[in-house]
Amino acid sequence: MTLSRGRDNRQWSENWPPSNADASTLVFRRDDLQRIWKWEIASGHFPSSQTIPKQVGLKTAPLNPAIPHQGRASKPSHIPIEERDTETYGVGPKRTYLDIQSVYPNVAYPPRPVPGSVADMDAIMKYCNFSANKYVRDCLEVLRVGGGLDNGRKTRRGNTNDWKYIYTELNATELSHDINLDTTTPFSDPDADADSGLTKKRGVEWEVQVSLPSPQKYRPSSSLESPCDPENLRVYHMFWTGPFTDKPYLALLSFLYTQNTFIHQREFPDDARVCRPQFWMWINPGPAASVPNPSAHKDMFAQLKNSPWASPFLHPRFSDVIKFKLWNTTEQLDGVPEIKDEWRSFKTLFNSGGHVINLPSEKKDTVEASVNDTATTTKKADEEDMLNRTGSKSSSSYDRLSVILSDMARFILCHRFGGIYLDADTIFLRDWEELWGWKGAFAYRWSRLEKYNTAVLKMHKNSALGTFLFRTALKNGLDFHPMSVSSYTKDAFLEPLLLRLPDALFDSAWLNTENFQRDRPPQPYFTEFADFFDTPAQNSAAPQALGFDGFFKGAYSYHFHNFWWKPFDPTRNWPDLGPRFKAGEAAARAALEAEKEVKHDAPITTHAHHDGNDDAAASKEWEREMEREDEDSVDTDKRDLDWSAVLKRTFEAYIRGERPNMYGEWIQW
Repeated sequence: MTLSRGRDNRQWSENWPPSNADASTLVFRRDDLQRIWKWEIASGHFPSSQTIPKQVGLKTAPLNPAIPHQGRASKPSHIPIEERDTETYGVGPKRTYLDIQSVYPNVAYPPRPVPGSVADMDAIMKYCNFSANKYVRDCLEVLRVGGGLDNGRKTRRGNTNDWKYIYTELNATELSHDINLDTTTPFSDPDADADSGLTKKRGVEWEVQVSLPSPQKYRPSSSLESPCDPENLRVYHMFWTGPFTDKPYLALLSFLYTQNTFIHQREFPDDARVCRPQFWMWINPGPAASVPNPSAHKDMFAQLKNSPWASPFLHPRFSDVIKFKLWNTTEQLDGVPEIKDEWRSFKTLFNSGGHVINLPSEKKDTVEASVNDTATTTKKADEEDMLNRTGSKSSSSYDRLSVILSDMARFILCHRFGGIYLDADTIFLRDWEELWGWKGAFAYRWSRLEKYNTAVLKMHKNSALGTFLFRTALKNGLDFHPMSVSSYTKDAFLEPLLLRLPDALFDSAWLNTENFQRDRPPQPYFTEFADFFDTPAQNSAAPQALGFDGFFKGAYSYHFHNFWWKPFDPTRNWPDLGPRFKAGEAAARAALEAEKEVKHDAPITTHAHHDGNDDAAASKEWEREMEREDEDSVDTDKRDLDWSAVLKRTFEAYIRGERPNMYGEWIQW
């Protein structure tokens, strides 16, 4: 299932930026932009010392409950108030920055993050911002040291207190300080244009005044009655179309290997002070241009049960943390108040960066149908036809419609439910506790460009930012391509509300693949994304020698950019999870064997009708048996394992109970 794109896929990259890239997308007036800013700040969704762009027109400093009080830098009096950005005034709890180290005797592995801890994104930007000439290699060292991931392997580096980027908040109510706030009232001129300096999108009217609920109350983790914040669900979302393969399989395994799911204890303790995350895998049961039939939910679980790659995650041991959910486009669009009454007026839902794919009339009827309608009317067309693809089987049969649908799906899911969306070509590399603690919204940087990549997207449920994005997208053809979203926030001066984190955190190889920072690359060094699957011979000793510990250590995840058709582990291309899951393994291995036989026997099938060839049949069966016995021999394994194979085998060994996870915890069954 193709759910992301990168520079390596020319059919996408050659179209960006679109021809109308400089045209404004703005549909909100200045007073609405101010309301959105104030709502997000009051809700605690701006835990940053960044300033509010002067174009927004706020003349007074909003009270910011997500940052502690700090003396504001005095502004030179000669700068007119309308020509300077606006600071926020911190009234939040004090912070304690943590020195994260393991405690004896558990010193062989890094400690779990402190429950309720928060990542200081301002500090991370200081050491990781590509625009400030910061190297991915140096960023990862700061993330390792500050996060305590180098436990037992620390090299003396002098005083690294400035590298502390994780903090906890004290349980405190709103603070009051004797600070002279800027309360200047802007000059009111009845003849002046309140929206002067803003460039409205051509051909549309301004949005009517935005209606927002009361701001959410900011509450630090220490003040919550339970470890989980009911206003901010700790849910990872992922979207998948087509047969379940080794790609979502590895994403789920990496989730179990790194996140604090408590499968290292037989039962989740009643007094645990940890908010246990969940993983919601959204399954789109057919081509992107179709809807499910009435039995889709039942059919989905039947298919998952019969899938060697999916069935292990239906085991009761994982039922509290992994949930499979049925995706229905109509139901989801109707669940977004900002667009539910208008999305049906569009001729097509497939608009990506101005590249519109129109559907035949029968497909339009299918997309607009209700979930209670009869079965999908998709024609029995060529399987490789773009409208009928369910996943990408090769680079030449790219499932473009599902990619476009996933661009929209991530914003729908985060706006309706809250949480963090991840593309399916994502592998977790560490616990995300402190990312959940940071209450702002974020995506990450599109390599060298100051644009978003929404392969990772964190947003709040029913936020003002979400309202802005959906109403703006509606007036721009329901386009949710990350380049388009970049224009929406830039044109409205809302970019700081959707923080663009450095790609080093989630996509550490990207800059190297585009010929940047090759003088000081991180470990490992990839010149192209294919190196993950086919590690170059001169670097092929590293995966087995260093293992998981040597793979972009410090980063939160790795994004391998497509390659849906490329197996992680060609010589053991099956779920290798031990006796509990032997049925799935046997089915996968049998399927591989059948595939080999088809390829091997194809040229000589004309002789299959001969009778009396029992000796030949027996000989062939004996050869198959010998092949099965030799499959697990080290002599038949690839001599130098690639990074993708090493990571797959590492996660599988944890599930088999042969090794602990990255934090030294052993799975309990």
